[in-house]
Amino acid sequence: MQEKISVIVPIYNVEKYLNRCVNSIINQTYTNLEIILVDDGSPDNCPNLCDAWAKKDSRIKVIHKENGGLSDARNAGLNV
Repeated sequence: MQEKISVIVPIYNVEKYLNRCVNSIINQTYTNLEIILVDDGSPDNCPNLCDAWAKKDSRIKVIHKENGGLSDARNAGLNV
């Protein structure tokens, strides 16, 4: 049995790179993944992109929160 691996991705103002990042994760050969996208109050289109990804792949969970910095975003993902 494969163990589930959680991948936490803190997101802030990375609209240009987000799709490439998520594509890279979901296309791994190891598929028993939980992907947690943490929108850290991003002012660009990242929140919408995250929600769109969650609709496409049931392994993806999205957290939207006020900006608190990288460590705060990572910790929010750990709490899930």
